[in-house]
Amino acid sequence: MLPPLKPIAMKERISLIFIEYGEIDVLDGAFVVIDKRGVRTHIPIGSVAGIMLEPGTRVSHRAAALAARVGTLLIWVGEAGVRLYASGQPGGARSDRLLYQAKLALDDQARLKVVRKMYELRFGEKPPERRSVDQLRGIEGARVKKLYESMAQRFGVKWRGRHYDPTQWDASDLPNLCLSAATACLYGITEAAILAAGYAPAVGFIHSGKPLSFVYDIADIVKFETVVPVAFKIAAKEPRQPEREVRLACRDTFRSTHLLGKIIPIIEDVLAAGGLEPPKPPKESVPPAIKQDEGLGDVGHRH
Repeated sequence: MLPPLKPIAMKERISLIFIEYGEIDVLDGAFVVIDKRGVRTHIPIGSVAGIMLEPGTRVSHRAAALAARVGTLLIWVGEAGVRLYASGQPGGARSDRLLYQAKLALDDQARLKVVRKMYELRFGEKPPERRSVDQLRGIEGARVKKLYESMAQRFGVKWRGRHYDPTQWDASDLPNLCLSAATACLYGITEAAILAAGYAPAVGFIHSGKPLSFVYDIADIVKFETVVPVAFKIAAKEPRQPEREVRLACRDTFRSTHLLGKIIPIIEDVLAAGGLEPPKPPKESVPPAIKQDEGLGDVGHRH
């Protein structure tokens, strides 16, 4: 009997890989991509945080199950990285962390404290006192607009504002095209980390009402020090394949900044700022009949 699979810690993984035009399956116990010529390419599934599935890919049930067991997020994207659908929940969200996250989001004072901490981490200074979440959101928007303008000036890119329509991807100008491709990469690894830690992507604090609200919250904290400079740098070069250039550059940035190793601590840091104690296990909770050894994965992973 083979030993049970134990996920590799998120901080030790490759951030993202992209797959297009191939059938993904599990053959001889390995996660492989088979192209139209029948050539197999092995993918080290357990050492990847997320796999972006581009048009032309098919995924077998066994491949999706294996990805879930080892804690790798499968993300379906359209051309140029437009997010369509994300499948798989690495390890499943843990109920204790879900309750903790929801408790913070539903408490007005705790939520405000979390938002203030997000603001502090993002801009390197504490936000103004006696401001509501909506007021802080407005202040943040104004600062972000200036940051975009400053970044565009730094790289010599003509900037007319952040405008894009996911339904009309080709209508975007080059800077917005590069920014959208870069943020899609960032959202992918952020969502993988949130799920690995046992939290819910939909329960946000600054953002709300969207399936990835918490993903946007956390990604925004690191966006301007990671993917935004990459996007403007690529846009300044006006390459023939800007989306591909952005993806490769983002991959290198994620690796050089060790971003995957930072996201989960950031999540814990901002939630702790809410000042609430995590819910205690209910009295009727039953411990496992057979105690499992400590796994290698992050909190939230299946063993």
